[in-house]
Amino acid sequence: MKTYSKILSLLCVPILGSFFGCGEKPGAEGSDSQVSFAYVTNGVDPFWDLCAAGVRIAEKEFGVNCEVLMPPKGVVDQKRMMETLLAKGIDGIAVSPVDAENQTPFLNEVAENTILITNDSDAPKSKRLVFIGTNNYKAGRALGGLVKKALPEGGEVMLFVGRLEQLNARQRRQGVIDELLGRPVQSMEQVKYDPVDATNLTTGGSKYTVLDTRTDNFDKARAKSNAEDAIAKYKDLKCMVGLFAYNSPSCIDAIKEAGKLGAIKICGFDEQDALLQAITDGHAYGTISQQPWEYGYESIKMLKKILEGTQPENTYQEVSFLEVTQDNIGEFWAKKKEMAELGKSE
Repeated sequence: MKTYSKILSLLCVPILGSFFGCGEKPGAEGSDSQVSFAYVTNGVDPFWDLCAAGVRIAEKEFGVNCEVLMPPKGVVDQKRMMETLLAKGIDGIAVSPVDAENQTPFLNEVAENTILITNDSDAPKSKRLVFIGTNNYKAGRALGGLVKKALPEGGEVMLFVGRLEQLNARQRRQGVIDELLGRPVQSMEQVKYDPVDATNLTTGGSKYTVLDTRTDNFDKARAKSNAEDAIAKYKDLKCMVGLFAYNSPSCIDAIKEAGKLGAIKICGFDEQDALLQAITDGHAYGTISQQPWEYGYESIKMLKKILEGTQPENTYQEVSFLEVTQDNIGEFWAKKKEMAELGKSE
């Protein structure tokens, strides 16, 4: 699959030469110092460096100043960072809420004091103006499709995720489950979720059983421990599915140490190098990439448009995802490396 978005083509234009050859903060030269936006993540992860690459491209293209803030300790840090931004008079914030349900009152306060949009994970009950991101339910179904290709004869499947408080995680999980069990496609706005503690999910017409969903609250050691426990507990486990960026690499490590490479298939989300290497080596089947650089770019572009008086046509702007398998791993990884370097440059 070679459906790469317009953002990737920007790598080829001369403007990016100034990113790598200039010692200044990108966007400083020629930018309107009175316009400042912030891109606030929901944690610290290489995934967000890729989002930051899109921010840097947009910052230069649209002549604005941007901050990328990554809260290391979840909700508390995210709230503190956003309060500081408001005190500084920030013109707009694009945020990925950690816990949308419980953060909604605070997000409404933010929205009353600046332009607020969400990306990656939504807070649909808040007063944010628009959500920019992947249709995570649809992406989850695509991930379920990869599992079916990796495991055409069917079998037992385990799901691994950081936390299910995030709406995108719940949508992703449900998409995988519905696809594996052959259920009808649901509307993202009205998804009905299986209970978080549901086990041994299956249907009469499905060859697959979803054994369990393990959470780790972004604790990488626990993520690996969850994978190890699953391998030990379920002797007929055939596939491990990682819903967050680091989950699949944790599963890969556990499978290697258990001597079961090849015996247990791996399908994942996002694009950590360990997973991409496993796909290259044939130890993992594939992954769903959200093309996170799009999140950063489109978020800053949207903030600028709103600031200039153009309101979003609707409250959801979908960013396309990409299925990555051995068929396109080389091309995709090369683009990802370029974006990762750009995202880390300051």
